[in-house]
Amino acid sequence: MALFPEMFAAPRALRWLILAGASCLSLAAWGADLRVGVISSLSGPASALGIPYEKGVRAAHARMPEVAGRKVEVIVLDDASDPATAARNARKLVNEDKVDVLIGTSGVPGAMAIAAVAQELKTPLISPTPVSLPGPGHDWTVVASQPFELMVSAVARRMKAEGVRTVAFIGFSDALGDLAYECLVRSAGELGIEVVANERYARSDMSVAGQVLKIIGKRPDAVFAGNSGTPGALPYLELANRRYAGRIYGTHGLINADFVRVGGRSIEGLEVPSGPVLVAEQLPAGDPVREASMAFRASYQKLYGAPPADAFSAYAYDAYLVLADAAARVKGDARPGTPAYRQALKDAILSTRELVGTHGIYNFGPDSRYGSDERSVVMVRMEGGQWKLAAQPTPPGR
Repeated sequence: MALFPEMFAAPRALRWLILAGASCLSLAAWGADLRVGVISSLSGPASALGIPYEKGVRAAHARMPEVAGRKVEVIVLDDASDPATAARNARKLVNEDKVDVLIGTSGVPGAMAIAAVAQELKTPLISPTPVSLPGPGHDWTVVASQPFELMVSAVARRMKAEGVRTVAFIGFSDALGDLAYECLVRSAGELGIEVVANERYARSDMSVAGQVLKIIGKRPDAVFAGNSGTPGALPYLELANRRYAGRIYGTHGLINADFVRVGGRSIEGLEVPSGPVLVAEQLPAGDPVREASMAFRASYQKLYGAPPADAFSAYAYDAYLVLADAAARVKGDARPGTPAYRQALKDAILSTRELVGTHGIYNFGPDSRYGSDERSVVMVRMEGGQWKLAAQPTPPGR
């Protein structure tokens, strides 16, 4: 279902309070009776993603400060890009601040840590970060971003159309890198593309010269990087330094201004998957995702004085849309701040149907924690420092 602004009260001025010594921001809403706990990496290696996440929540709250007649209070905590801190923050938000729902965080390891706490404390988590949570043990978590398998399969199809037969992988030495590699092996293998290398590096590393030399020695047709944010530029910089002439691909975790700034000319021609919001103005008029995306951009620009230059703020914005839509459908008379309300809110989230967001159209269920489908994916290409909707590839041999 589409989420119309008429469902909510008109926006009021935001008042953000700095809480000294707590490394957090609290969005004040006097008399608020629905509390949202947001955990994001406002510092550390994942801050290039975390800061946009926080801005996306702010933009959503500015547009929808009340949900289903209830004022909303948003409390934002910095996890400093550390999964252990993310888990502690989640416990504090639920046990001390009595939040009704969690949103966060900026990295896969941190998001998985929060998901474990959400399950234990029976509090809904809407993650803007893709996490792999198989089995029935994580039914308190849904994901607003596209599943990695969906995005990487789009890249693999692009590779096939562009004549790629061999591809080398380089990615983070953590859960995100593992997830990206597994998806690449599966998606590429189904299309007859051979993965010839699996190189890793830490987010804090300053060089990947050794890994890139090994990759070049394999002579792959293409290189795919399973990374994100500013540290994601490192392999492309080294590939350019070594004058690698093959095709380069990456994940949707690279779409932010800092990555583009750091990558510079080395990422010219890079192709990555994205949600439609990144190229909203290029979508057909009347497209529901275009309309939702332009509404997001308007709210963001009104709040910050400039349009968004990333895809991450829109993920957090969509997470808030999922919350707002579900809160409007909560059944029964349970009040926020109680276990009964958290259960009712979880049930409403898992019954979300055809909710239009900026990254796609969401449908959740007990066995479907990712709400996205093929409508949430486009391929974009870096051209002259700007992300452009990728043109149809020329078939090999033409």
